[in-house]
Amino acid sequence: MTTNIINGEFTVALAPIEGYAKGQQGINLGRMSIDKTFKGSLNATSQGEMLSAMTPTQGSAGYVAIEQVVGELEGKQGSFVLQHFGTMNKGQDSLILNVIPDSGTDELEGLSGSMKIRIEQGIHYYDFEYTVDSK
Repeated sequence: MTTNIINGEFTVALAPIEGYAKGQQGINLGRMSIDKTFKGSLNATSQGEMLSAMTPTQGSAGYVAIEQVVGELEGKQGSFVLQHFGTMNKGQDSLILNVIPDSGTDELEGLSGSMKIRIEQGIHYYDFEYTVDSK
């Protein structure tokens, strides 16, 4: 099985949606919709939802999200789901962003991998390391 590493740019639009839980004692709980467009070797769009918690401490927060990516990955058509787990500790961020096992469809069946996100001068970039287990 070959590991592939690709990168490119993406745009993201977040919009608040009504959530069930309300934060207390200075904690701001939020729920957002996610819409992305990926360019490069991953030519796709995604939709998902994010839950977040902002603390009263500047730069400390956390979020989880699920998004389904639909399109083309290096010429292969299909979809897959990404799971996010992110924290910020006084501005130091940590992000785990993985493909959910067995979420690949069509030509992306058997996809596994992880993605890193970079923001440079206001532009969002992805670095995607993945394999496709041919059955």
